[in-house]
Amino acid sequence: MEAARPISTAGKFVVVGGGIAGVTCAEQLAIQFPSEDILLVTASPVIKAVTNFKQVSKVLEEFDVEEQPKTMLENRFPNIKIIESGVKELKSKEHCIVTGDGSQHVYKKLCLCAGAKPKLICEGNPYVLGIRDTDSAQEFQKQLTKAKRIMIIGNGGIALELVYEIEGCEVIWAIKDKAIGNTFFDAGAAEFLTSKLTAEKAEGRIAHKRTRYTTEGRKKETQTTAGAGNMGSALGPDWHEGLNLKGTKEFSHKIHIETMCEVKKIFLQEEFRISKKKSLPFPRDHSNQSVTTDNEVWPVYVELTNEKIYGCDFIVSATGVTPNTEPFLCGNNFALGEDGGLKVDAYMHTSLSDVYAAGDICAASWRPSPVWQQMRLWTQARQMGWYAAKCMAAANLGESIDMDFSFELFAHVTKFFNYKVVLLGKYNAQGLGSDHELMLRCTKGHEYIKVVMQHGRMMGAVLIGETDLEETFENLILNQTDLSSYGEDLLDPNIDLEDYFD
Repeated sequence: MEAARPISTAGKFVVVGGGIAGVTCAEQLAIQFPSEDILLVTASPVIKAVTNFKQVSKVLEEFDVEEQPKTMLENRFPNIKIIESGVKELKSKEHCIVTGDGSQHVYKKLCLCAGAKPKLICEGNPYVLGIRDTDSAQEFQKQLTKAKRIMIIGNGGIALELVYEIEGCEVIWAIKDKAIGNTFFDAGAAEFLTSKLTAEKAEGRIAHKRTRYTTEGRKKETQTTAGAGNMGSALGPDWHEGLNLKGTKEFSHKIHIETMCEVKKIFLQEEFRISKKKSLPFPRDHSNQSVTTDNEVWPVYVELTNEKIYGCDFIVSATGVTPNTEPFLCGNNFALGEDGGLKVDAYMHTSLSDVYAAGDICAASWRPSPVWQQMRLWTQARQMGWYAAKCMAAANLGESIDMDFSFELFAHVTKFFNYKVVLLGKYNAQGLGSDHELMLRCTKGHEYIKVVMQHGRMMGAVLIGETDLEETFENLILNQTDLSSYGEDLLDPNIDLEDYFD
């Protein structure tokens, strides 16, 4: 009987991490090897399950992410055994991992999917919140109900979604770039979206094709590890749904953006009083800036590198993530990418024997397709987890495997400021040099279309709004069709491109 076996028996397939990559990997292994136990080690009592998966086109995909108690996964796949624990140590030479309680688990193939953790601008400050998992999102909601003004630092996806969703609270948004959403957009797209940001949110929400994280009805068991220093899995799409992001005031939007700056210093209330520095009031419209000093007393003050100082109730640090490699590095000679991720080859294999990695923890180090790049997004976490399982299975059976088609073209669909946003290929001309050109079509408040062309071929695109062009553009990029004869007509709204290239 399984329970009577000593710990050091022949190894199993072991997956570390209960996020999208880890759960997808474990599920795929469970399907491939129905008679073998698959071990999933996760510090969180809940797992992230991909549901309602839909292949929208060759490469674009949409899915819901559900936070579920681990028992639901075990019921669906009786051969998945979940151990609720962090990993204390990886002994790669002995092919074993040591969990928090000191138990050793021998593996024949291991996949590390421990995700990434937020880069906090300031560790240990009670007024600095990082938003990464469901618990931190709920803590943010709780703090916001008491807040009159907050400051958001960072320019990625979470910052973009937050500034649009927050109501009834003044928001000062500090970004180090010239324009918002630098990871996803150029200045033109940023301008298109910024007008939406300052307008009142009167329109109805676009229908969600993906579900969200609900904050109701989470069982008490989900709180057992909270506060124990364990990081939950990353948030997925529509994470703010179900959270009532409302401050104390009655107005809808009040946002001020400070560009080209970073945090210079954070003062607590008493420190600030002693410093004798002056803070600025929330900037009103340009006609009335006669008030130059804020008389309100705030719990925390932020001095920016542009010399401006603002007081606020708390600060949201949304400055990106760093791969969560810490528990695995000690005593193991992993090759690491520039961003600190575990380097993986075209088969998701790390530099250590029988150790694979997928999702935010890894750094793709194969020669990529000319129109693909790694980004730490939930779509890539799912694709990598699925493909890593396929690679582990093939290696175990001594079979060869082709690289998954999802790595042929970067494709991501999301939603910002209530607009559908599709990013394809080298959508910001990443790494294309100066000999590329851009073509634009923009209808204010309706759609923004940008294509990146090089030598007459489409290399990338940004589609904001309901353009219905994603499948056509995906094919044009994948097939590298010569479009030089079409010139500007390519974006003529009177031409039905789908018929054109059918």
